[in-house]
Amino acid sequence: MRTTARLLTGTALAAASLGVSLAASTAAFAGDRGELELYPSTSAPGATVTVNTTACGKGGHGKGDASSVGGGEFHLRPGDYKDIVVGQFRVSENTRAGTYGIFVRCENGREARGDVTIEHRREQQPSGHVRTGVGGSVGPDTTQIAAGAAVLAAAAVGGTWLLRRRASGAQGS
Repeated sequence: MRTTARLLTGTALAAASLGVSLAASTAAFAGDRGELELYPSTSAPGATVTVNTTACGKGGHGKGDASSVGGGEFHLRPGDYKDIVVGQFRVSENTRAGTYGIFVRCENGREARGDVTIEHRREQQPSGHVRTGVGGSVGPDTTQIAAGAAVLAAAAVGGTWLLRRRASGAQGS
């Protein structure tokens, strides 16, 4: 019974150490070909996109390739945060909608890749009257002006009639 327990314990420890070594080698490979983060990851033609990665290491530099979206080559320099390099490119006005790969090669030989999605946004222009109560963005409406003038005239006539009636009643008392 003890022999079986020792055999199982030894096998479990061997498997665990093999798992740790595989994880370490996978992490080293992921560092060689890292992730490139893009902000915003969904952009429009003419927009400026900021990229960052940790693949270049602390104080590292690199060159990026955004030619797939007409952005050409761009440089990455150390950013404000530890081990992060940052760069920017501008999406060409002629870029069609779709998802495009952006690549970076660091001075240390590592590479990073990320995707940017380009969407064409349709801007809707405002139309119609702006009803703010203070005025409008369109010329005067003659019907509303005539109605307002009629109300003012009726008020003036009514006010005059009340004042005359009151004045004539005060004289007779």
